[in-house]
Amino acid sequence: MLRYGEVEQRWKPLANNLPPDMINVRGYGSAVLDNYLFIVGGYRMTSQEISAVHCYNPCRNEWNQVAPLNQKRSNFKLLAVQGKMYAVGGQSLGTVECYSPEQDWWTCVSSMPNPLAEFSACECQGMIYVMGGYTARDRNTSVLRYCPTSDNWTVFRSCPAHIRKQQMLSVEDTIYLVGGYTHELEVGQRQRRPSQTEDVLTVQSYNVSTGEWIQLKENTSKSGLNLTCTLHNDGIYIMSRDVSLPTSLEHRVFLKYNIFSDAWEAFRRFPALGQNMLLCSLYLPNVL
Repeated sequence: MLRYGEVEQRWKPLANNLPPDMINVRGYGSAVLDNYLFIVGGYRMTSQEISAVHCYNPCRNEWNQVAPLNQKRSNFKLLAVQGKMYAVGGQSLGTVECYSPEQDWWTCVSSMPNPLAEFSACECQGMIYVMGGYTARDRNTSVLRYCPTSDNWTVFRSCPAHIRKQQMLSVEDTIYLVGGYTHELEVGQRQRRPSQTEDVLTVQSYNVSTGEWIQLKENTSKSGLNLTCTLHNDGIYIMSRDVSLPTSLEHRVFLKYNIFSDAWEAFRRFPALGQNMLLCSLYLPNVL
């Protein structure tokens, strides 16, 4: 585990290691709730899916195991919404579970209309929004919205593009979509920009109030696939890789998209190699 010092602009090790049963877990869900980091579910390379839930307390710099999921799942989305966490979908799953920290318990809530693969999701203004991916039969071009208060899914709008494998974050009523693939659609479901299937790091925005979809920025030298990102202060911090250099898939680069200036900011190259990485924003005590 490493932390990034913004003043020094360098990475420092945290005096803590992952619990042994978290090593080599892939396809997990992650979310930050009340400054606690939760790592949920996933699968181990040598076995099947798991339901374990681990929680990192940055004030104590320690990991604890909390109540497991009711249903084992991987390749799903974990979202913090109004003081609770929601595990949405998964491999061949449309079910949804809600975690209450006070009760330390997961309960089943309304399922998605259809199971989705390679979809994207985030919280925005107290609602859960799901975009893109595939149903068992076709592309999903609907924007789905889940209301935790009414425990109800609705088709919010039609999407002007088919997306998959994006990372989604929100600020007020704007959802930012980072990386992945985008196929813009015309009437008749024809692709207008087939070049968008290339591996390019893009940032797009979708306003849930107006429905406006904007292509903000792209970086043709950085990969838009298998990245990790987080919202912190004035920007989206991204861990990607450089596609313009003959480096390995494990060599990571660290950069930021400033949401106010619409500009890229480059940082020092990430000092470690690895693939199954997670980038998140936590407030740490000065003693760590």
